[in-house]
Parts: sequence; C-alpha cells; structure tokens
Amino acid sequence: DFDRPAVKAFIKKHKKRIKFFMWLQWQAAMQLEQANQVAINNNMSIGLYRDLAVGVSEGSAEIWGNKDLYCVNASVGAPPDELGPLGQTWGLPPMDPEKLYQQQYQPIIDLFRANMHATGALRIDHVMALLRLWWVSKGDNATEGGYVYYPVDDLLGILALESHRNQSMVIGEDLGTVPPEIRDKLAENGVYSYRVFFFEQAKDGGFYSPAHYPEQSMATLTTHDMPTLKGYWNCYDLELGKELGLYPNSAVLNELYNSRHRNKQAILNTLHGHHSVTEEVGNDVNSVGMSRALNFGMQLHMAGGSSELLSLQLEDWLEMDKPVNIPGTSDEYPNWRRKLTQDLQCIYSDEALNRLALDLTEIRKRVSI
Repeated sequence: DFDRPAVKAFIKKHKKRIKFFMWLQWQAAMQLEQANQVAINNNMSIGLYRDLAVGVSEGSAEIWGNKDLYCVNASVGAPPDELGPLGQTWGLPPMDPEKLYQQQYQPIIDLFRANMHATGALRIDHVMALLRLWWVSKGDNATEGGYVYYPVDDLLGILALESHRNQSMVIGEDLGTVPPEIRDKLAENGVYSYRVFFFEQAKDGGFYSPAHYPEQSMATLTTHDMPTLKGYWNCYDLELGKELGLYPNSAVLNELYNSRHRNKQAILNTLHGHHSVTEEVGNDVNSVGMSRALNFGMQLHMAGGSSELLSLQLEDWLEMDKPVNIPGTSDEYPNWRRKLTQDLQCIYSDEALNRLALDLTEIRKRVSI
C-alpha cells in the first residue's frame, strides 16, 4: 500500500534512486512528444496511434497508488465467444464504479488524458468496458462471471471532452459479445468502430463487401488477437488451440474446422465476385492454398471499402503464420514476444511490398473522392 509508513521511509532513504526513474519517465514522455511532432511536421493526417489496454495488473503502480478504487478479488474477462470458446480471465482487477464516482471520475480523466497526449488517435481496447465489464471472482472459471455496469454516459462525456482537448480521435474495439446499445452510443458520440472482415458475415455465410461498411469505422482483415492471413487459411490457429487445450472437446474443434472450410470458400466467392483477385487465384477452396496473390488481393479488397480508416498488419505483408497473441493464454504461448521475420529497414526496401503500398494508396485515394 502506497500510504504505509514503510513506503514513506523508503522514499526518503532512496530519494536519488526514485528521482532517476522519474527522470526516465520524463525522457520517455519527451521522446513520444518529439515523435508526434515529426508526424505533424510531415503532414500525417493522424500520426501516432496509441492503444489503451482494458486494465492493469494487480502488481501495477495504478493499483498500488489507489487500492480503494480496484476490486482486487475479481478479474476482468469475457464470456465464451468466437475468440475464446472457454471464456477468458485476464487477471486484471476492475475499477469499482461506485468508488470511481466517489472520486469524481478523476482516475479515468487522468487515464484518458495521459494516453491521448501527443497522439493523433487512441484505440480503446474492449470499448464495451464503458458500458459493462465481465467480472470473474478470484479462483472461479470465466464462465462463472457476470456483467457489472458502468455509468456509460458520464464516461463518454469525459472521453469526448479529452478527445477535443487533445485533438485525438477515438477508435473503439467493439469485438466479441457486444450489446447493440453500446454500438449506437459510440456512433452517436463520434467513436469509430471496428469492422473486421472475417466477422462481417451475412446469415447465409457470405461476406459483406467492405463497400457496405459504415464510414465511421476502421476496417481491418484481422487483429492482434486473431490469426494472420496465412495462419487463418492454413488453420494454424486451430492447431495451436488444440495443442494449448483451448477447446472444450473434439466436437467443438471439428465444427471450427468445418466452419473455416465454408468460410474460406465464401471468401473466394466474394473476392472473385468483386474482381479483387485475378484468375491466378482459383475458385475452389479444395485446391487454393495461401499465396502472395491471394494475400495481397485480400488487402487490396479491404482498401476499396467505405470505412474512413484502414488498418493492415505487417505480419500479413511479410506473409507470416504465427500470431502475435492468443487470447486466453499467458505462459502457454509467447504473447507479444514473437518477432517480425524482417527488420523494419528491410521491409521498406522490398520491391513487392513497396508496390503493395503504392497500390493500397491509389485505391484509398480513389474511394475517398
């Protein structure tokens, strides 16, 4: 606890050491501001795009400095859904909405302000947290959790004010189990939604054209919580899930394989239907493997959509198969530690990737007219 006498004694005894770490934080903040200024000087329309995580660990400075605000005997998570069939528990104690109100929302004001500073856009992970969070008691299974609601209108008002003050746009990751009311509220308040190609399916199994996505959205083929294009097409994610025990039984896994096979055929149908790929890419899923033509064709297909923002992953440019993160795992997989297969300098000296970038730019210019 921050307020203990022993902590105050430690601060007094190690004052120079503590100031050194404060200096490091200051240097990091200055470098971030300088990087943002480079973006502004080069007329980047957005510039730095930062990410706000859904919570903090129990050992974090945030909880240590304000323990009354957090429910340390619970964890944020998610009920079973397509991303995590067993449900998820993330080991992040949630804020108590009543204590947040009693503290006049100052912690959330500070959080938004700090993360919007020196940036052009802020992505809010699991943006449904503004409305409700899935709480799981310590020791319980993720399926045994329940929703706790938050004062969404107050939080959206604070978000809008800080967005205006910092001139930073807001993108809300609205994947998973999403109540319709939060999507409506986010849209009304100018928050950009996510539109992930693999989730934009009609009831008949066909994939919606990106041209039908809402303008106030960011379109993407996949995300850091999903397989890469190569991993998806070759079902590497399902193989990994089986190895890591992420599926309750073989019947669930078999249905996922069957569903993937159907989806891949539907993807080929939509790509050919919109002339996003040439005849070099076949029409029959049984004979079409992942290739550069298919990979790049999918990226160009997304670029022609109506979303004002487009996000693509370097992993897909490099045709990588391993994901950066597998939801529902911690020690089982090296989340956020898997490196790119090329250095950044090498990526932009690759002729094929430079051609892809130019083609993407041309398509984006054309659809934005």
